[in-house]
Amino acid sequence: MNQSLTTKHRNKTLTTLLAVFLGGVGAHRFYLYGSRDFWAWNYVMAFILFASAVFLAQSPHTLPISIIALFPVSIFAGWIEAVVTGLTADAKWDARQNANSPRKSASGWPLIVLLVLTFALGVTTFIFCVARATDLFLTGGAFG
Repeated sequence: MNQSLTTKHRNKTLTTLLAVFLGGVGAHRFYLYGSRDFWAWNYVMAFILFASAVFLAQSPHTLPISIIALFPVSIFAGWIEAVVTGLTADAKWDARQNANSPRKSASGWPLIVLLVLTFALGVTTFIFCVARATDLFLTGGAFG
């Protein structure tokens, strides 16, 4: 059989978009590497752990459940990967993800808007989580 050396072109803007909005469940990793990616399944498991902790936090619970429920690690990791992916130079992205693709990446304004959105969303969420954790642990949740 004669197989073509070209592979599917992986779009950097789409990867960043998936990491911003569905990065908590590893959608960007599944898009890039498929269903056999070890790290993609770690995202799924971390998100399930977070969702379970949020559910368990509705009733009396322990400190670890509070910490897991307050800090969605998989979502934060997805946002970090969105920033890293978005800031990767197009030539480096093509060398890593599209080595055999005849197309070349040409990122534009949508990617920049996604990066600004990711940074704003990530920083705001992190500050909220730290403030809520401080409220819970120092005042017992008196202010929230």
